[in-house]
Amino acid sequence: MSQTVLLAEDDRAIRNALERALTLEGYQVMAVADGVEALAQAHRNRPDVLVLDVMMPGIDGLQVCRVLRAEGDRTPILMLTALVETADRIAGLDAGADDYVVKPFDVEEVFARLRALLRRTSPVGVGGAPVAEAPRPVPERFIEAAGIRMDPQARRAWRGPRELELTRTEFELLELLVRNAGIVLDHSTIYDRIWGYDFGPGSKNLAVYVGYLRRKLDEPDAPQLIHTVRGVGYVLRED
Repeated sequence: MSQTVLLAEDDRAIRNALERALTLEGYQVMAVADGVEALAQAHRNRPDVLVLDVMMPGIDGLQVCRVLRAEGDRTPILMLTALVETADRIAGLDAGADDYVVKPFDVEEVFARLRALLRRTSPVGVGGAPVAEAPRPVPERFIEAAGIRMDPQARRAWRGPRELELTRTEFELLELLVRNAGIVLDHSTIYDRIWGYDFGPGSKNLAVYVGYLRRKLDEPDAPQLIHTVRGVGYVLRED
């Protein structure tokens, strides 16, 4: 069975070229353009290995690493970086990455490092023969953060014991915030993930929906959950 690679790279030319090369090498590739979609894909379909660009809009590769490692996900991660300083490489390893390749790179080096990562994480039997891979756990049905619990399959959400009555857009916006709790999501990232395009700097559409959500989430004597980061975007956290 071919192994799956989750590739996150915001440069379309690099992403398309690397996706083709990996596919020709025999991998199944899930290619995305930013960290938000990388986390969503990793939660929906756990890959065998991740290839993450460090510098991406919204959520960068380092933040993706930190979130996955905080969740206990030990899937091997290869970073693609144009940063060559030792401190930058250390930051990637400290975030949870297993290895890195510096841009511009030779695709054969990427292949070699992926093979090494996959060998390192593959169980080995007697005489060095690979053993059958254990079934992967079924993804949890519920997602939770900051006192919010959501069932994406049934499209239901609760704050504590109280069920929330949400429209489709409100639910998708809240799910995005819950899956990225503690991470500031910029306006363009949220517009792209929820509506598929950016309405532009003059649009009040996002602010309106955040207002709707706050009115449905907020409770007397309870902390506010959706916080505005002025000039940047929004973050879900329980202060």
